[in-house]
Amino acid sequence: MAPRDDLAGTLRSLDGASYGRYKSLSGAWSVAEQIGLEVLRVQADPFAPPSRVRLTVSDAGIPADLCATADRRRALASFLLRVLRRALRDSPVHVDAGGPEVLDRSAGTVRADGVVVVEVGVPFPGPKRRILGREAAGLLGETLPVAARGALCWDAVDQRAARAFVETVEDAVALRAALAGRGLVAFVADGAVLPRRSGVDDRPLERATPFAGPPEREVVLEAPNAGPVRGLGVPEGVTLIVGGGYHGKSTLLRALEAGVYDHVPGDGREQVVTRPDAVKLRAEDGRAVIHDDVSAFVAHLPSGEPTDDFSTTNASGSTSQAASTVEAVEAGADVLLIDEDTSATNMMIRDARMQQLIASEPLVPFVERVRPLHAEHGVSTVLVMGGSGDYLGVADTVIMMDAYRASDVTARAHEIAASGESRAVEHTGFPAVTPRVVDPASLDPTAKGKRRVTARGRDRLSFGDDDIDLGAVEQITDRSQVAGIGRALALLGDGVLDGTITLAEGLDLLDAELDRRGLEALLDGRSEDIARPRRHEVAAALNRLRSLRLRM
Repeated sequence: MAPRDDLAGTLRSLDGASYGRYKSLSGAWSVAEQIGLEVLRVQADPFAPPSRVRLTVSDAGIPADLCATADRRRALASFLLRVLRRALRDSPVHVDAGGPEVLDRSAGTVRADGVVVVEVGVPFPGPKRRILGREAAGLLGETLPVAARGALCWDAVDQRAARAFVETVEDAVALRAALAGRGLVAFVADGAVLPRRSGVDDRPLERATPFAGPPEREVVLEAPNAGPVRGLGVPEGVTLIVGGGYHGKSTLLRALEAGVYDHVPGDGREQVVTRPDAVKLRAEDGRAVIHDDVSAFVAHLPSGEPTDDFSTTNASGSTSQAASTVEAVEAGADVLLIDEDTSATNMMIRDARMQQLIASEPLVPFVERVRPLHAEHGVSTVLVMGGSGDYLGVADTVIMMDAYRASDVTARAHEIAASGESRAVEHTGFPAVTPRVVDPASLDPTAKGKRRVTARGRDRLSFGDDDIDLGAVEQITDRSQVAGIGRALALLGDGVLDGTITLAEGLDLLDAELDRRGLEALLDGRSEDIARPRRHEVAAALNRLRSLRLRM
């Protein structure tokens, strides 16, 4: 159907009508030259989630070179969403522009032909279940089109800032792509600003000490726009980040865990990049573990139960971290990021004196598995460590943080390890991770006859009858990514996992489908704010689904 005209007039004519009459607005409207507005979904009442409205700018005037690659289009879409959010900051309209990470979001796309499509949440006014027609006319017929014209058209935006945004993202993509070929797992550019203002404010800390890498570990990577970039190259293998408390160890690790994503200009971490399959691990008391092979870390149990097919509804800190480790490897992680502050102590270390006191310990500490994990499976590890010298002897690289300044102390660390009393090695190697086959029927999001896939903020997902606690999955960025994870689980259960292929194979198919179809593979005709999740966060959510069943 051809778009209708005079949206504002139609809304004014509905003034005072029952709230349900808003549904007559569904469909396409022409609200300004080159700008179309489509009402995709109308909220049932004033207290329901906002209505969903799509804005399409058919001739935005975007230069062809900014639409030439998928990364450039993703970056430009993120830039335009942020401009639109600022333009609408004094209105009730919700624009899912996200935080400092530049993600592929359903809220905004720039097509290869330069067409800009944005979807926003608009609460239709009517507090007493009666349409406020004049207010709605101003919001939908004037405020939205004017904001779209000023924020989504190339001749109206700050073009220099837009290009700088796109080029910053493009450079990060290129730096990350160069890591594997240089034998690196991560790169931190000199001059990067790593500290954040607070735990709830992700902006860079003002007057923070800029990062400077040690000369011994300096590498130069080439970025297409910035040119040569110097900084710390974190090599493959086992890397320790050591130092006193409050000297920047965990801050560096948090920057590395965020380095799997691109960042906006001015974030401070624009040129901090980590391999795409790096996964942050931690202990997680109380999580469910379902048919995991944890024998690499739990050699035996006093009860005699097998540990190569282990399940519990209430895992301890050590068991939860062991399960998360093998699950990450199963999902394809090639780098593990671990901070001793959030780890189970008995999972990480068992010193020489404790070995003498306790002769029969079922737990195999990570210190005995970390080297064979790399040698036999190609999985590198970066650990923040300040309390156990036993790791000095198994590390390839040791970076010291002192007052936020980095130095290479590998040689000294190895001297200390060689001169002191060492613990006895009780276990060698790292057994192969047992592939698991998921029963797709257990990924049914139906609850009480309705599909229930709802993001509850950044750390909780309602999926069918289950609420999945994602609080310990630290690389999730925001609510929209949680929504994407929920849709990915539903897609896995709707035919990707057919009960014959392994979980890892299913994640490969999921990635291929997202690469081919984009976010539409998850939306399947729906309209909501989602951001593309990584396979690792999808797998983490699946592994925390208490109703999960496996095909044995």
